[in-house]
Amino acid sequence: MAAVVRADISDAPLDLSAHLEAVADPAMGAETTFVGRVRDHDPDAAREVAALEYSAHPDAAAALGRIAAAAAGETEARVAVSHRVGRLGVGDIAVVIAVASPHRATAFEVCRTLIEAIKTDLPVWKKQVEIDGTATWLGLGG
Repeated sequence: MAAVVRADISDAPLDLSAHLEAVADPAMGAETTFVGRVRDHDPDAAREVAALEYSAHPDAAAALGRIAAAAAGETEARVAVSHRVGRLGVGDIAVVIAVASPHRATAFEVCRTLIEAIKTDLPVWKKQVEIDGTATWLGLGG
């Protein structure tokens, strides 16, 4: 049965190695990761992106746990996931996911399913700040 061993919303920098340690298990033969970083461009931005400012609903951590559990479903996967809030500059890590499972196909599937669900279902909003200071709020999701 799947285990969500970590589901956090944090204003501190995210650590990939801590997520890998959280899912480590001698029964697991595969580990996959996803690291989402702030990039310097966006198709909807008129200018270069300088930063993203993430805000989260007070229940976002609980929602993230439910989303992770749903992504893992009935698999044997172990999942650790965190989303950062606050002001993040270009290159900063916004999301970290680590998934361990007995086989690689499951690890990849759970990881992809989880990041896609985070983008649509997690109550986290972002304000995209362009280099001239123009800011745009973007909807639900990371």
